[in-house]
Amino acid sequence: MSDWKAFTVERTGHIARVTLTGPGKGNAMGPDFWAELPQVFGELDSDPQIRAIVLTGSGKNFSYGLDLSAMGQTFVPLMADKALAAPRTDFLRDVRRLQDAVTAVAACRKPVIAAVSGWCVGGGLDLIAAADIRLASAEATFSLREAKVAIVADVGSLQRLPGIIGEGHLRELAYTGKDIDAARAQQIHLVNDVYPDQEAVLAAADALAQEIAGNPPLVVQGVKDVLEQPRVGRIADGLRYVSAWNSAFLPSEDLTEAVQAVFEKRQPEFKGK
Repeated sequence: MSDWKAFTVERTGHIARVTLTGPGKGNAMGPDFWAELPQVFGELDSDPQIRAIVLTGSGKNFSYGLDLSAMGQTFVPLMADKALAAPRTDFLRDVRRLQDAVTAVAACRKPVIAAVSGWCVGGGLDLIAAADIRLASAEATFSLREAKVAIVADVGSLQRLPGIIGEGHLRELAYTGKDIDAARAQQIHLVNDVYPDQEAVLAAADALAQEIAGNPPLVVQGVKDVLEQPRVGRIADGLRYVSAWNSAFLPSEDLTEAVQAVFEKRQPEFKGK
């Protein structure tokens, strides 16, 4: 078994619990997260003892999303004046690497149940969109936040959420970047059920994982494979398109303003430049 910097993995019988641990505040997604995520789910996919996976966050929150302070260097070459083919190609490669990390969750043959408490923002939403089933505690808050920081979401939410919450709800969340609570998330079918607190949602996720694990494992994996088949090509095409789009159009004065506003803890002033 591997030692991880951004996760803990606990195996109990046929169930694995994968817990985000940071090291960024609020389990923010830094370099270790992106490197380890596909490895974690690759190991669990190949472990014949594991039949279902519970995915959750340590502490009070699921994830604050991308760790801007740790991952900011990814954007710097692209923001330079007259950024030509080389930095844009490097950025395209980096985005597709992040996309592949999240896709490893969706591609895992074992059903993945996300148990969400606290904040689930940006990349956190990308991650749970790749899970099979999502449960939430009553205080959970969700946000497709990228538009507020002058970024087109490019790691999977725009591709996977249409099949989960529908086009209208997705467009509302993506265009506004608004926060929604657990009750609204259940209403739009982002989560199946809402539980009183973090302990209760974890217990419910464990119980559901045990129920899944009680069925013939190869049949369950076959069901997942059949359900995924109509979506795989569409999602892959969408991910390739948005990565190319951002490589061409992401650099902007608005993005610089958004990042500065985050670090200066103020409201940004966007000018469409």
